[in-house]
Amino acid sequence: MCLAPGVAADYAQTDGAGTIRRPDCRGRDWAMPPVPDLDDADMFEAHQQQRAAEVVRRSRFDPQTICLLILTVLAVFYTLYFAAAIILPIVLALVVNLLLSAPMRVLHTRLHLPKTLSALVLILGVFGVVGAIGTAISVPAAGWIARAPQTMAALQTHLAVLHRPIQMIQAANDRIENFLSVVSGRQGGGGGGQVVLLAPSSSPGGGLGTFGSSVLLGTRAFVGQLFTMMLMLFFLLAQGDSLLRRFVEIMPTFADKRRAVQIAYQIERNVSLYLTTITIINVLVGLANMLQCWVFGMPNPLLWGVLAFLLNYIPIIGPLTGIVIYFVVSLFVFPSALQALLPPTVYLCIHLMEGETITPMVLARRFTLNPVLVMGSLMFWDWLWGVWGAFLSVPMLAVFKIICDHVDVLTPIGHVVGGPTRARTVQSAIIPRREQETE
Repeated sequence: MCLAPGVAADYAQTDGAGTIRRPDCRGRDWAMPPVPDLDDADMFEAHQQQRAAEVVRRSRFDPQTICLLILTVLAVFYTLYFAAAIILPIVLALVVNLLLSAPMRVLHTRLHLPKTLSALVLILGVFGVVGAIGTAISVPAAGWIARAPQTMAALQTHLAVLHRPIQMIQAANDRIENFLSVVSGRQGGGGGGQVVLLAPSSSPGGGLGTFGSSVLLGTRAFVGQLFTMMLMLFFLLAQGDSLLRRFVEIMPTFADKRRAVQIAYQIERNVSLYLTTITIINVLVGLANMLQCWVFGMPNPLLWGVLAFLLNYIPIIGPLTGIVIYFVVSLFVFPSALQALLPPTVYLCIHLMEGETITPMVLARRFTLNPVLVMGSLMFWDWLWGVWGAFLSVPMLAVFKIICDHVDVLTPIGHVVGGPTRARTVQSAIIPRREQETE
């Protein structure tokens, strides 16, 4: 450039396209790019679009990230399956701890008992009641298990009306097998012989010994897991708040500390409320079934009431199993099939009333769960942890939904798990309160 800035500005010319042209020292013009006429709104909109594009670009997962995520999920499932003897008592202790958090708070804050003593009183009281009920129903349950062969014989006698259709189906099946064997013999020349494989015979006492050994091993494992769960539950009740306090202390800012405490309090409160409500409903279902068994004259009504209480924790499959058990026992107890239909019918009515009226009325506004995910959770945890997994499937799914509802990042997942109704997040609950305080 040979011209000074002021002189160049005097000689600058603009063509029709908005391009600024300036002469150089040799008299030639050189072009500058057009200057866009942008106001503040346009610049802000362009900046927002650029930020949105950057967020979308960062949110895209590359194949390596997806593969790592899949491997992580598989590793977690693998660990849950093979470490069930360690993880299952811990999960049970966490669930029971959330269930007993409200009584623990009453003993510690209102009655001014030390936390260690409060935890000890709660554990002894709860497991004392459970042990007393278990002792009361253990003898009748053992008697019914011992009478299982006679029960099956009586069941065949009561269901003799179904023998003729079953025999007809069996005869048709035999004719089809004979026809297929004749056709295959003609195609193969009829020279082939039939090979019969005989299973090795076992001694009469071998099966009983194997069953006794398996029961002994199962009892030993159950007692060990129960002791581990009680020990873990004691420390959670006595020292759970100190663990939360240590976690809050490592937060960087006061706002983060306050938010962590609020989220933990809301999650504990809602989970405890859900588990307590479900347990009370199941107790009422068990009492209603025990009462109807006593009215109809079924033996050991306490046993069938406790069975209905436990099976009601397992959605859909549990009550259906209870109805079938009631029907089989009624066939063995009552002389006619019409009388045997009364207890399972009343059980079905109680289940429909509880499942379609009471539970939705109490929990539908805040704790709705997707039925598809409920069945999926039931099948998955039953496959992973057996009967204990089936009992814990719905409580764990509900706990997961409540946690998602109170963590803003996981709110969409909680919406999918729970359907259209969702609980307010902590932030949405705090903001209106702050607005009221400012007003």
